[in-house]
Amino acid sequence: MELRGYLKVLARRWPTALIFLLLGIGAGQAVTALTTPVYEARTQLFVATWTDGADSADLNQGQTFSQARVQSYAAIVATRQVTRPVARELGLSDTPEELASRISAEAPLNTVLINITVRDTVPVRAARIADAVAKRFVTVVERLETPKRAPAPARGRTPVQLASPVSLGITQEAGVPASPVSPNRLLNLVAGVLGGLLLGGGVIALREALDTSIKTSEALSDLTSLPVLGSIPYDKSATQQRVVMDTAGNFARGEAFRKLRANLQFAQVDDRPRVIVVTSPVPGEGKTSTAVNLALSLADAGLRTCLVDADLRRPCVAHTFGLVQDAGLTTVLIGQARVEDVVQKAAGRLAVLTSGAVPPNPTELLSCGRMGQLLRELADEYDVVIVDSAPLLPVADTIGLAPLAQGVLLVVRASRTGRDQIRSAAESLNRMGVRVLGTVFSMSSAFKGRGYGYGYGLAEVPGPRLPVGSGNPAASAPRSFVNKK
Repeated sequence: MELRGYLKVLARRWPTALIFLLLGIGAGQAVTALTTPVYEARTQLFVATWTDGADSADLNQGQTFSQARVQSYAAIVATRQVTRPVARELGLSDTPEELASRISAEAPLNTVLINITVRDTVPVRAARIADAVAKRFVTVVERLETPKRAPAPARGRTPVQLASPVSLGITQEAGVPASPVSPNRLLNLVAGVLGGLLLGGGVIALREALDTSIKTSEALSDLTSLPVLGSIPYDKSATQQRVVMDTAGNFARGEAFRKLRANLQFAQVDDRPRVIVVTSPVPGEGKTSTAVNLALSLADAGLRTCLVDADLRRPCVAHTFGLVQDAGLTTVLIGQARVEDVVQKAAGRLAVLTSGAVPPNPTELLSCGRMGQLLRELADEYDVVIVDSAPLLPVADTIGLAPLAQGVLLVVRASRTGRDQIRSAAESLNRMGVRVLGTVFSMSSAFKGRGYGYGYGLAEVPGPRLPVGSGNPAASAPRSFVNKK
């Protein structure tokens, strides 16, 4: 994936990244708030060596001796010889081992200095322990360096006094620390931010790997090898308001359906279909909205258009236009009424054949010979017949209905329909040998800019509608969509 692809993924999944970023920041702040503050007190000692002479050779020898010893002295600071008397002197509840775990010592290279560090949750106590450890450490080292027995004096000489060749002095006493060294608020915040970003990136990558839905019309065309005749932008009010052709403020969606109409007209120049079934792989793809608005768009072009609600599982056309549903398609199929008796008018220009009563056997009813005869009758009466049918994968209704039509439009919802579902739906149509006109990419990302069409569309005032055949070229020209015999 190129950088542009990663940016698109981030643009789609930014809420996930933001949530994990906030969680990481919250976790860092929580660690800071819940961690007990720890204070650090420091003291420093200087190691000197006694020499008998004052020349430079003796001084250099003493300096070398001190530097060789000082590393060993640093390892003695946290031993029981130091910590046990300190704990007893200060009345600490800690054991010598527990106290030793909070004491550290280091001897900088090429120096005769020893830095002692003590950590404690109470700043004053940390300073007291550091000073006590330094004093006790001086005593322990000088005792260890003092010889056990003095050499026998020569005759006539004074016996040699036993003394340590090393002297330790405190150069810096411990001060009471003003601020804790732990927790580090900035470090915890940075760690939380980085952890949140890494975890969020991992979750986004996992979701992208598991998400098989189609995001772009190009991907849909590559998957199905079918032309994408229209891309309908997403509108959150589309589920409550399916009719957008006559609604102000829906110019983008209305223009998308006009483009779908134009693409459908010019894509099938040699053999233009008269009966078109609109279906989808699964429910919730926007097929009814597409069928309704495509029919209205064709009627706006001056074509005599009939919309048939053949979704006998969940009919929605009658509710969309506020029409009577009880008498309609099923009423005609069982012979209780004629077509002209139950066809209703919607929006003043569209003929609508509602579903009628929901039957117990919709699959058999839609695939019977009477259904094919009815579609032929409607094709003879109208220029275009748009049939809203049931989804392909859940039920077999469209499998029996599609061969009776002259073309099928497959509606696919952006960022929802899976690749396997789309592939299965397309293969089902191919196995039936039906003519698939193309796909419609519904609920896609809306166009962000304000181009030429948008600037003029918002100020467009519709002119008077003339009836077909009145001599108006604009009204009669679109009828080339069909080949009337």
